Amino acid sequence: MQETEINSVKLRFGIIGNSPALSHAIQVAIQVAPTDMTVLITGESGSGKESFSKIIHHLSTRKHGKFIAINCGAIPEGTIDSELFGHERGSFTGAHEARKGYFEVTDGGTIFLDEIGEMPLATQARLLRVLENGEFIKVGSSKVQKTNVRVVAATNVNLLESVQKGLFRQDLYYRLNTVPIYVPSLRERGSDIELLFRKFATDFAEKYKVKPIKLTEEAKINIAKFRFPGNIRQLKNLVEQISVLEMTREINTEILRKYMPAETSYLPALYAGQQEADKGLSERDLLYKILFDMRKDMNDLKKVVHDAVKNNKFDTSVMDRHEAFFNDEEFHEPYPRDAKTFMIDHKEDHDNEAYDDVEEIQDVSHEVDADESLSLEKKEKEMILKALRKNNNKRKYAAQDLGISERTLYRKIKQYEIEE
Repeated sequence: MQETEINSVKLRFGIIGNSPALSHAIQVAIQVAPTDMTVLITGESGSGKESFSKIIHHLSTRKHGKFIAINCGAIPEGTIDSELFGHERGSFTGAHEARKGYFEVTDGGTIFLDEIGEMPLATQARLLRVLENGEFIKVGSSKVQKTNVRVVAATNVNLLESVQKGLFRQDLYYRLNTVPIYVPSLRERGSDIELLFRKFATDFAEKYKVKPIKLTEEAKINIAKFRFPGNIRQLKNLVEQISVLEMTREINTEILRKYMPAETSYLPALYAGQQEADKGLSERDLLYKILFDMRKDMNDLKKVVHDAVKNNKFDTSVMDRHEAFFNDEEFHEPYPRDAKTFMIDHKEDHDNEAYDDVEEIQDVSHEVDADESLSLEKKEKEMILKALRKNNNKRKYAAQDLGISERTLYRKIKQYEIEE
């Protein structure tokens, strides 16, 4: 009976997939829907969290009331209080008339607060009062108003980490997290990737009046290995591009790879301990970490070669052949043109031929760390510029590609003085 009910919900809300993790999330949504409990939906961007908020609303006693979905990250900090709670006439510049907020308009219904982690702290305090007492005050008013609204929230960030950093209220987190629902990412759903590909291929074939594309057996194996940081949204865009641009209807691995971003297609495998340590990292942060680890390894290699030269284990020809490599900005250790000359230069400071360079290496590591920090900012700026160019300077779509909110992207554009 349980499985029949889950399949019925999948059919009704257009959810494709048979993975156990997905079915479990749907089952929890079905069970919690008839109650008035607050629900926190977690999962990566593009994994389909909004679909679960609709399941909860339409299977609840509030199904005849209003349902409003709000992206907290897309509303500017200065106006979010007005949007959610309303304002009185003249309460701020431009408030020419009174306005009802979403919590007043959806009285008796359900509000879905997406990207709740982007909500400002002051607004979080107002939201906590609504959740605890069903009360709110309009901007510019002193009158307390009542509302009977069910709140379903969603986030693609680790809220507990935000609490520890002081970016999210601890009391609000525990109030929202009454019933948690985790929506699995696309890469966690195995064969669901192929099912969704076929579904999207059929949809776009009807839309564009063409034959549906299909994957070869080899292509099926390769697409299952792709990480899909943008999840279902990214897969859908991929299928649409191929459906429109490719003349052939049978898609092999070579064709598939033309439409997959090479820089994020396949990531190095992580050992178990590293996986545990990197659980809280986003896709982009993980890439940065890998790049920095590679840079550290490279500088360690330089130190080994340099030490070998100093100890006369081999001549300096290797450094002569790769002069640019050993004299770049990121490695500030002075390299002698001749190992013997190096020892003579430092004879006054040392009684024996062994040269203790621990302090020098420590100094170098500090300089490398500083340089790495600058490189991170440069890389982030490059990624933002790339995303903006790709999406014709449309911030909304650029932010989706980068996996951040539109407001965060706006802040980064200002920070790096990027001209659009």
